[in-house]
Amino acid sequence: MKGTEADRMIAAAEKRLLKEFRKIDEIALFNQEKVLKAFQAEGIALRHFNPSTGYGYGDEGRTALGRVYARAFGAERAIVSPAILSGTHALTIALFGLLRPNDKVLFLTGEPYDTLRGVVDGEGNGSLKDFGVTHVYLPLLENGKPDYDSAESILHLEKVSMVYIQRSRGYELRDAFSVDEIGEMCEFIRGCGFQGCIFVDNCYGEFVETREPLEVGADMIVGSLIKNPGGGIAPTGGYLAGKEKYVKACENRLTAPSVGGEIGSYAAGYRAYFEGFFLSPHVTAQALKGGLLIGACMEALGFENYPPIGKPLADITRAIRFDSEKQLTEFIRAVQRCSPVDSFAACEAWDMPGYDCKVIMAAGTFVEGASIELSADAPIRKPYTAYFQGGLTYEHCKLACREILNQLFLQE
Repeated sequence: MKGTEADRMIAAAEKRLLKEFRKIDEIALFNQEKVLKAFQAEGIALRHFNPSTGYGYGDEGRTALGRVYARAFGAERAIVSPAILSGTHALTIALFGLLRPNDKVLFLTGEPYDTLRGVVDGEGNGSLKDFGVTHVYLPLLENGKPDYDSAESILHLEKVSMVYIQRSRGYELRDAFSVDEIGEMCEFIRGCGFQGCIFVDNCYGEFVETREPLEVGADMIVGSLIKNPGGGIAPTGGYLAGKEKYVKACENRLTAPSVGGEIGSYAAGYRAYFEGFFLSPHVTAQALKGGLLIGACMEALGFENYPPIGKPLADITRAIRFDSEKQLTEFIRAVQRCSPVDSFAACEAWDMPGYDCKVIMAAGTFVEGASIELSADAPIRKPYTAYFQGGLTYEHCKLACREILNQLFLQE
């Protein structure tokens, strides 16, 4: 009985989502062609997958991978490196590469993601603040949009070196910003006479739309390879892409000012990075469809979703609100039980590095912590909200959705 009821709910959701699924497929086809052409234009060959050691002078794989990313994302230059350990690490490299003492950063979209706050305003931990870089966190308005009036005053009255935009919601109850919305922000910022760097945290957003922020006025984008652009295959790493002068400055921070982007080896070889990027448009589409399915079913059960079903998507993350900590925890644990790896593990909230409260995380993934795979996480605080991502295939998402419904919400 439970299975039948869950299957009926899923079938109704799929029927409701036909238009959204069709749009996602169209975007995936467009982006797949874009990536394919980038590979072909850069003449990618088997030799680019070869490993390198030592300094990595003349490492063709490293430089070719950067060129493919740059071409696909509309950048002048890009860094793609397995030495970058996470999205937060990639963002930190970029911020320290571009900012200098007495510079000021305007965070146009409110406080950044939890793990970056210690990078920006930590005390005595080597943060930007410790090095004399100041900042303004400008809260979003009640409608989730930037406070342009306050931003205009700051840009006109204060010396700002960088404007920072976070595309995804992080642990906030707002929708991710679309590329069109980011374009509007960039147009506004330049309209205020700002000549510095417009910087976008692009995590969770790559290939969700047909354009990337660099194509609508941003100067730099940064992301993690264990999210969208790694395609579920890249084992680690991150990327930075944008204007050449900015990327070169970041290369000097990643390595050393005397050698910049001329060194960097990887003894495991680059095949997984090239293959993951090639698969990324398709895998991202699978994750988007999976998120929509679980969202539509949860909405049918009365749970609020961000973004609402029917609204265009701007990243792969779906926020689902629950009524209690118990419901939230049970949902996260159900996601873990539906995973191919460590399905037997019981998730517990713990004090994760970089967060100001306990976090519970389901990630039975092939790549540890990979958000492009079926996963969900949540801070243990009100409002009780799970942030769902994934997965690598829509079929896995559908099976997981059925099991979650049966385990938690359709019990006799």
